[in-house]
Amino acid sequence: MEDVLEPEKKRTRGLGTATKFTSSHPRAPAITTVPQAQGQTTAPKVPKKTGPRCSTAVVTVLKNQKPGPAVPAQKPGTAAPPKLGGKKPSKRPAWDLKGQLCDLNAELKCCRERTQTLDQENQQLRVQLREAQQQATALGAERRTLEGELTRVRAQAEQLEERLGTQEGLVQELQKEQLELQEERRELATRLEEQERRLQASEAALSGSQAEVASLRQEAAAQAALLAERGERLHGLEMERRRLHNQLQELKGNIRVFCRVRPVLPGEPTPPPGFLLFPSGPGGPSDPPTHLSLFRSDERRGTLSGVPAPPTRHDFSFDRVFPPGSGQDEVFEEIAMLVQSALDGYPVCIFAYGQTGSGKTFTMEGGPGGDPQVEGLIPRALRHLFSVAQELSGQGWTYSFVASYVEIYNETVRDLLAPGTRKGQGGECEIRRAGPGSEELTVTNARYIPVSCEKEVEALLHLARQNRAVARTAQNERSSRSHSVFQLQISGEHAGRGLQCGAPLNLVDLAGSERLDPGLALGPGERERLRETQAINSSLSTLGLVIMALSNKESHVPYRNSKLTYLLQNSLGGSAKMLMFVNISPLEENVSESLNSLRFASKVNQCVIGTAQANRK
Repeated sequence: MEDVLEPEKKRTRGLGTATKFTSSHPRAPAITTVPQAQGQTTAPKVPKKTGPRCSTAVVTVLKNQKPGPAVPAQKPGTAAPPKLGGKKPSKRPAWDLKGQLCDLNAELKCCRERTQTLDQENQQLRVQLREAQQQATALGAERRTLEGELTRVRAQAEQLEERLGTQEGLVQELQKEQLELQEERRELATRLEEQERRLQASEAALSGSQAEVASLRQEAAAQAALLAERGERLHGLEMERRRLHNQLQELKGNIRVFCRVRPVLPGEPTPPPGFLLFPSGPGGPSDPPTHLSLFRSDERRGTLSGVPAPPTRHDFSFDRVFPPGSGQDEVFEEIAMLVQSALDGYPVCIFAYGQTGSGKTFTMEGGPGGDPQVEGLIPRALRHLFSVAQELSGQGWTYSFVASYVEIYNETVRDLLAPGTRKGQGGECEIRRAGPGSEELTVTNARYIPVSCEKEVEALLHLARQNRAVARTAQNERSSRSHSVFQLQISGEHAGRGLQCGAPLNLVDLAGSERLDPGLALGPGERERLRETQAINSSLSTLGLVIMALSNKESHVPYRNSKLTYLLQNSLGGSAKMLMFVNISPLEENVSESLNSLRFASKVNQCVIGTAQANRK
């Protein structure tokens, strides 16, 4: 039996090393053997395991164990026959009770021996069971450890699978991005090839352009040299033009007199035929008229003789005569060249002289309403100067213009551009020299306003019309009772050649010249008009004396006898160019005043002033 159990024990131990258990089992109860009935073999029975699980080693041992040979039961009271040769004794007869007892004793002894042997085997099996249980416990702990490791490994596997999925998604994205980059690379390669082709074409074009630029630079240098040469020539021609222009003005006379006859206004009587005649010039009717013939009837001579005396003819000759039909544009066209002399650096002074109502203010300032056809000399002159200055800017000249507008009323200077005042009721104005040793004159408390466009000039003229002193006289409903002087100081500079020039342009609207009637009864208003007339006639007389003194080359010129001549003395001297408009009325009732104006203008026209000099630096 021991020999039979020994290999089973070894196999059990071998299984213990090969089989792993994940849980412990309860200790199995002791195995007991019960004698079998007749003809049956006694085999060890393993009780059912009461625990949750049974060790596989114990089950394996119990299954492999072979039951021993069964011993047949004997009747009590009979002795067991001795075994001979391993053969069973023959059955005793029923009457042989002693033999049967002996057989039973022998059989009992064998059962006891067998029981002892089974007890020993049971002890050994219990020992093996305890060892198997210990081994099962160890295997259960190892199993739990392995299950924990399996769980951890499974978690790691899940994490790895998740990471693998993420990595696979990333790989797919990277592959997609790689495809896009490859496509972009191909596109860039195509563009690079195109750019290289274009670069080669550009380099070829650049080479051609550089050659062309070099040629153009040479041509530009030649053009610059030619331009400089032509600039020098142009400058020389401009200087020659100025010289010839000045020479032409001198040939015409540094003092010129124009006569203008205003048209008959609505409501005025029509003059008799032949009252005013305008003989043609030497060239015939195509030449502008320069002569004027006025016919006057002498009623006193006709009364003494009893026969009407023929009208007396008075002939006058001027530089130009403008009949009543002459327009403002025709008048300005004749003086445009003289106005341009101011840009060349020559002082220019233009007067409008005549009796009240003869059209002096209309000639200088123009008519009301802003009609371009009736604009006067002042707005037209400034427009012409602005235009010529713009043309000369292409030759390197820059010009600036500063305007002032004053009136001389009863030998008092008033600023017509003073804002917020009426009829010069601003600060006191005096004529002073600009500085110590300076010949330039200025008016204190007067506004000097830079102008650069026609609108600014129009605004100044509008303000001056509102502030000028006017009054009703016997000859005119609204007569100017003061001398108005519009002064434009012109400054020019050629920075490239270091040239400067400056000169004033004076446009003067003289007050109406009227003779006093000594037999007129004087009231308060008439006394005021009398003082005005006396001041006007005195200043006009002084103007005539100054012109005569200049013509006669006298050592003393009475500039200071009148505020008018004192203010204009730099524009009346030998370096100035003067032009006088004598305005006369076409009405026969004004023939006496017209004759006086024409005679004064004839005297001025006979004066000769020295050669004008430009104010250049």
